[in-house]
Amino acid sequence: MKRSDKRILTTHVGSLIRPPELIQFLRAKRNRDAYDEDAYQRCLTDSVAETVQHQAKIGLDVISDGEFGKSISWSQYVLERLAGFESRPSTSGHDPYAYGADRQRFAEFYEEMDARDGGARGGDVVCVGPISYTGQAELQRDIDNFKAALAKVNVTEGFLPVAAPASAIPDRKNEYYQSEEDMLHAIADAMRTEYKMIVDNGLLVQVDDARAAVTYDRQVPPKTFKQYRDWVAMHMDALNHALEGIPEEKIRYHVCWGSWPGPHTTDVPLKDIVDLILRVKAGAYVIEGANPRHEHEWEVWKSVKLPKGRVLIPGVISHATNVVEHPELIAQRLIRYAECVGRENVIASTDCGFAQGPFMRRVHPSIMWAKLEALVAGARIASKKLWSAPRKAVAKAPARKVAKKKAPKQATAKAKVVRLKAPARGGRARPAKASPGRRQKAASRRRAR
Repeated sequence: MKRSDKRILTTHVGSLIRPPELIQFLRAKRNRDAYDEDAYQRCLTDSVAETVQHQAKIGLDVISDGEFGKSISWSQYVLERLAGFESRPSTSGHDPYAYGADRQRFAEFYEEMDARDGGARGGDVVCVGPISYTGQAELQRDIDNFKAALAKVNVTEGFLPVAAPASAIPDRKNEYYQSEEDMLHAIADAMRTEYKMIVDNGLLVQVDDARAAVTYDRQVPPKTFKQYRDWVAMHMDALNHALEGIPEEKIRYHVCWGSWPGPHTTDVPLKDIVDLILRVKAGAYVIEGANPRHEHEWEVWKSVKLPKGRVLIPGVISHATNVVEHPELIAQRLIRYAECVGRENVIASTDCGFAQGPFMRRVHPSIMWAKLEALVAGARIASKKLWSAPRKAVAKAPARKVAKKKAPKQATAKAKVVRLKAPARGGRARPAKASPGRRQKAASRRRAR
């Protein structure tokens, strides 16, 4: 994994808005309508090539394929790559993902948001048999498309985002394994195939794990904070098991508080889970940081030490608002992180993906690209300040401090002596202050004259 040795590098979380022509094929697949498979594959290859070229053109350093090969969401796509699961209509008749403390507090807001986004996004997913990985062909297709596109551009590195065991098919139900933990480790064993294939093909793997943080809102209450932390720790251990043998410098671990543009008043604070995040054996941690509920948490890194050799990839632009951040603001955010963990250990990123699936986006495509352009511009401003002016100021600071402490005092003392001993009109030095008797005699002589 490359570091910001000479300037602040730029990247993003991975998912980009799909082009309309690709969405047409993906919608046909979802609805099980007839479509031309060869035409779909050509469209997919061309779409990946175009988005890679666009990322390179605006100056991004570490890029992805946009997750264009996934025909479902960032977490549900594994349904097409894992055996052992089946989908069923929701037993409750409600969206199984639409719950949590934030939704309870702002029920009317979420009702409007769900209506705008299209309502329920699926039913229950149930484990009914042994879990195994079956998506090798589809994954290899995505790898080949991405590497072919990378060969035609000049960028620093490429990465592919995939789901962590905690986030793969969230809210899944178990009817096969003896316990939830047994099912979790079966998922981890299966997903290891995906993680390893990506790295073995010369790419970085990014493990997405929104559920690590989001689950707090889902569990507490009624569960206790300790029970939530125990749940996260169990999933971190499962992830580390899945990553065994894969070089840490090839792994990025992404945590955010969910991509939806909601109030987020019940998000778990970063300070309460940062130790668990750093427990993951990854070379870089991609953490949301521009969200107004979490931007202040850059201060966590004043007291929390980033493990040696690791990289922090903070979000410095939001994926969830149409407001395009000013490059100067982006630079300010980056400089704050650099002052905490070291400039070479910071890479600029987005908070989350701009599209959580083929049919759900957070901003207009034109705004997405404008935000990424601003990210690049902000990183350049931060780099200029971090690599030039600040270094010169630090190098000269000690000499200036010494001069200010000694020279002014000596000069002031000498100046006073010179003024007090100024020569008299007759050329003789006049005393600085005459005695009382001498002043009285001088006054008598003046009166006599």
